[in-house]
Amino acid sequence: MQLFERVDRYRPWALAALRIVAALLFIEHGTQKLFDFPASGHAGGSLGGLFLVAALLESIGGLLVLVGLFTRPVAFLLAGEMAIAYFMAHFPKSFFPIQNGGEAAVLFCFVFLYLVFAGAGALALDNRRSS
Repeated sequence: MQLFERVDRYRPWALAALRIVAALLFIEHGTQKLFDFPASGHAGGSLGGLFLVAALLESIGGLLVLVGLFTRPVAFLLAGEMAIAYFMAHFPKSFFPIQNGGEAAVLFCFVFLYLVFAGAGALALDNRRSS
C-alpha cells in the first residue's frame, strides 16, 4: 500500500483541522473589529457600513464554520467577503499581496472557497444534519 493511500483515510480529519484552525483565526478578525479583542491599538469609534458587515460576517460566519454548520453556503459568503475586502482595501495599494498587506485576505478567500467544494470534514454539525 502506497503512503498516500494509507494517509487518505485521514482526509476528513485533516479537512476538519483546516476548517477549525481557519475559522478560529478568522473569528479573531471579527472580534478585533467588534470588541478590540485581541487588542489592535485601533480602539474607539463606532462601526458602520461595510466595516460592521465585515465584523459580523467574520464573527458569526467564522463561528458557523468553526462548528461546521451550513459550512458550504457560509464559506461561499466568506470567500466573497475576502475577495471584496482584498480588492477594496488591499489591491489599490499595490498589485502584489506581499506589498499591500493582503496575503491573509487572499489565503482566507481560497481556504473558504475550498471548503465550498470539499465540505466540512469530520467533527461538523453538518454531518448530523444530513443523517
